[in-house]
Amino acid sequence: MRKVFIDPIFSLLILSCVESCYIPESLYVLSPQTIQPGSQITKVEAVGCDPKTLRLTVEDPSFSIQSNGVIVALSPVSVATRGRTFSVRAQDNSGPGSEMEVHLVCSAKQETNEDGQVILKRTKRRWSPPPINILENDKGPFPKYLETIVSDAQVQHDVYYTIEGRGVNQYPFGIFSLEENSGRLTVHKTLDREEFSQFTLIIRALDKKDRKERDSPLDIVVTVDDVNDNKPEFEGKLEFTVLEQSLGKVVGKVNATDRDDPNTDHVRIKYKLIDGLDHFAIDSDTGVISTISNRLDRETKDTHMVTIEIRDLKGAPNGLSNTATATITLKDINDNPPIFTQKSYQVTTPENGGEKLLLRIPVEDKDLINTPNWISKFVITKGNENGNFRIDTDPKTNDGLLYVTKSLDYEKTSNVKLEVSVQNQEKLTGTTATWMSIPVEVAVTNIDEGPEFLPPTVRYNVKENIPNGTLIGIYKAVDPETKSSNGIMYYKLNDPGSWVGVDRNTGELKVTNTIDRESPLVQDGLYNITVKAVDDTSKSGIGTVILVIEDENDNKPTIPEKLTMCEEKDNRLGSLVVVTKDNDLDPFSGPFSYIMPDEHDGNWDVISYNETAALLKQVKKLPTGVHKVSFIARDLQGVGDTQTTTVRICHCINGACISKDRSVKLGPLGILTLLLPLLLLLLLCLLIFFKCSTKPDKVSLDMENTNGSLLQSNTEAPGDAVDSIPFSYSGIEQGVKGSLKGSIVNTGWLGNKSTSTIGGHSMHDIGFQHNSALNTMNIHNISSSQFDQYNQHVESQVLNGMDYGQNTLDRSQVLAWATHNLYLKQKLADMKVQRDDRYADDLIHSYGYEGAGSISGSVGCCSEHGDRGNLDFLNTLGPKFKNLAEVCTKR
Repeated sequence: MRKVFIDPIFSLLILSCVESCYIPESLYVLSPQTIQPGSQITKVEAVGCDPKTLRLTVEDPSFSIQSNGVIVALSPVSVATRGRTFSVRAQDNSGPGSEMEVHLVCSAKQETNEDGQVILKRTKRRWSPPPINILENDKGPFPKYLETIVSDAQVQHDVYYTIEGRGVNQYPFGIFSLEENSGRLTVHKTLDREEFSQFTLIIRALDKKDRKERDSPLDIVVTVDDVNDNKPEFEGKLEFTVLEQSLGKVVGKVNATDRDDPNTDHVRIKYKLIDGLDHFAIDSDTGVISTISNRLDRETKDTHMVTIEIRDLKGAPNGLSNTATATITLKDINDNPPIFTQKSYQVTTPENGGEKLLLRIPVEDKDLINTPNWISKFVITKGNENGNFRIDTDPKTNDGLLYVTKSLDYEKTSNVKLEVSVQNQEKLTGTTATWMSIPVEVAVTNIDEGPEFLPPTVRYNVKENIPNGTLIGIYKAVDPETKSSNGIMYYKLNDPGSWVGVDRNTGELKVTNTIDRESPLVQDGLYNITVKAVDDTSKSGIGTVILVIEDENDNKPTIPEKLTMCEEKDNRLGSLVVVTKDNDLDPFSGPFSYIMPDEHDGNWDVISYNETAALLKQVKKLPTGVHKVSFIARDLQGVGDTQTTTVRICHCINGACISKDRSVKLGPLGILTLLLPLLLLLLLCLLIFFKCSTKPDKVSLDMENTNGSLLQSNTEAPGDAVDSIPFSYSGIEQGVKGSLKGSIVNTGWLGNKSTSTIGGHSMHDIGFQHNSALNTMNIHNISSSQFDQYNQHVESQVLNGMDYGQNTLDRSQVLAWATHNLYLKQKLADMKVQRDDRYADDLIHSYGYEGAGSISGSVGCCSEHGDRGNLDFLNTLGPKFKNLAEVCTKR
């Protein structure tokens, strides 16, 4: 489509045949790329319009049209290469009016040469229709024709057109279509500017024969023009706060938005208050709410609800509107002072009482609770000059709490008149009221009191070392009611040094012991005594006597008893500073004076070093060691005598003595440590002596009642050999075949020697038998491989310690035999009743032939028919039997 450029001068079209108000349908105007504000674009001439009722309007907010038809730019306008289009409408009262499209066409700047001449360039003409505008919410009918697209290549080629872009083959689909042969562009749906404000369509001209593009692709911009179809909406919470009684204060700002085109009046919002106009106002342009009254009282009404209206089109009646309710909360100020609930108070309290609560004083305050405007502060403004009272605030109830803090004296003041004032933490504002005060009368009741010393504490100046019996003073107490001292007795409660006595009847204070100012009982020259006064009703009072002890010159200057002096090098004479001490005060102490006594060895000399020290010097070189030195030290009054000190001269390194006299002294523990080994050695010799000199007594062995037993062997060595004793075989078979549990007979090894006690019973030819506890078959858990070397001795030496030839035993052996006898009997008794695993190894069981595979063979190995010479089974009896065998084996 070819562009047509029309100068504003020739834009007037006179159509005399038209009766209604009319303007041309389109107007093309050449314009620069950027139009500055205030620039006149063109002038629109209307035909057949009533000049009195003619209304000219322009849709583009960047431009305005004057009443004479001149279009003026309101803001900087950029004109693209494709141009810019806006519409102008003219209407009067005679008819529906007319609308014209104004097309701004950008004129490119011409290039010039160095001489200023315009350089001519041949350019290809572009096929480009003007921008297309569609009004949103258009109801059709659809499809609706928009524009016809014609390419310059159509003159020379047979072309067809294609279209693509958003609204065609991109979402949203199917909005636009292009007739490929004629180039007619149509729209098929109602558009919403708030959803899609602009569409860019790409149109191509293709040759019908070879389908090649015969022109450059054309971008067509379809702009959706706005319609005022969205109400303004409120933004954020409409909750505001402001101080009460404030005038002309900003409450808050109301914010609103509109979804319509921001470049139109459709978003020009006006604000308006519907109610609350007696206290508040709102700026119609900014939405700022402010107060217009100082009668806002939080105590009367703390929250105000106001209705706000917002309307677009600058508040025009045909504009869209919305309403909402804003909440305005009043903040508290301290415009109400606390008020006492009573005009005055009276209270009674006894004298001499401790700290206690006297009175609770309630107040009322209308301000906001638990804020500084409400919290009370109570002050005693009168009557508390002696500090007997204090008043606090109860944090929970805000009441005043009046306390007595010091004891009241009825005899001095029987009635106290106080004045109490109450305030807030914050100052009063916005009110003419003042802080309130009320009188409080405190009546003091009289009680019978004990005597009291006047004054409670008294001081007496006393010189030290004054004679006993000297009167220091008289310290009396009086009855507070009668002001008399009659009938009052005095006692001394505290006197650390027992220096003072108190007369019970008169209260006289006399010296009873030597008063020494240098005593540790005296602190800074003061000595305290406590005196108690008791009346005839046994009530008492206490007073304190402070003795201010005056110093006397009763102490002589003294020097240290031992001193150390470092030996000087190169035969130089040494010297030493000696510090002098005197417990007296000035002028009975320093500065001190020093002289050597009339008789001295001439090795030393002394001079004054400063007010409290002397310089002791060697007169001649002295050897290292300890030296006695004497000199006279006197105080300022000349009191003093000869002082003797021990000076030790030694070699020093860095001022420290390194050669010292050494002596070794043993203390009690050291002496005990040396004597302990000697005592132990003596004790060992005594034990050996008694052991060697003691012979064991022999006792006869009653063979008739002899019981077999293991004998005590403390030597852990083999015992004596025992002669073989034949024994009868009768009765043994029963022990082998029968159950051995509870039986008194058990088998032993058979042979022509003595038997080892294998079962619970052993027999000998000499006729004694005993139910023994040693059963070698029941200690099979013992490993004794060492027994191989003892096999040839076992038959004759299982029992050791018995001499059958002499039939006598040592006394100790007899006692051990009896002890073992009792123990084994008890053991056997327990074996008869126990059933747990603890005694499983100690029970006697009967075993049959175990068959092949046993290394010990059958139980019959213990009988006379077994292999009597094979004792290998002893290796399996374990450590218990091994220990027994080691004791009984003869080495």
